[in-house]
Amino acid sequence: MKSVVLLSGGLDSTVSMAQALIEGEVQLCLTIDYGQRAAAKEIAAAQALAAHYNLAHRVINLPFLADVTTTSLVNTKEIIPEPEGELDNPQQARTRAKAVWVPNRNGLFINIAACFAEALGCEQVVTGFNREEAAAFPDNSIDFIEAINLSLSYSTANKIRVVSYTARLNKSEIVRLGQRLKIPWHLLWSCYYGGETMCGRCESCRRFMRAMSAAR
Repeated sequence: MKSVVLLSGGLDSTVSMAQALIEGEVQLCLTIDYGQRAAAKEIAAAQALAAHYNLAHRVINLPFLADVTTTSLVNTKEIIPEPEGELDNPQQARTRAKAVWVPNRNGLFINIAACFAEALGCEQVVTGFNREEAAAFPDNSIDFIEAINLSLSYSTANKIRVVSYTARLNKSEIVRLGQRLKIPWHLLWSCYYGGETMCGRCESCRRFMRAMSAAR
């Protein structure tokens, strides 16, 4: 199978990309800059990963998204949630998700990637979703993948499909898969902020660190 990969430089997309390389060919990696705080770090991580795997990489700029969202990922006047307690409490997770929600982000990204995939003669778009966050983010879920695949069967001539090799896994399981795939962990960026180092406090960092610890 030939793929276009949506690569943020984080855990899920990196492991999903590495699995796609086992399953077939990756023609292109795409990273989206929509004005998020971590954009520069995500782009640098994705570029480094693409270079590590000798893959083509392209950055797509979507500045309009910053104009239509109040998400704390973009708006520095809003506070990014930094959970101190239980990460998997459903109500708290949904509340935190609202603070970092970007309108139709995954739907938009996938459709952009599908344009490239169809033009390049690829059969699939590879994304990095996970079972953990699907509980609070419906656009990480298996139901979402099935729904958007139905849409793409009408909107692409070669019936592009979305595949996420991590969607049925929790973060610890994704790390274990990554270990088997020999992921270069030092190249990843899994933080909502764009500082010199990952903050270790935001939910993205917390989930990544918990998974890495559990997988040891």
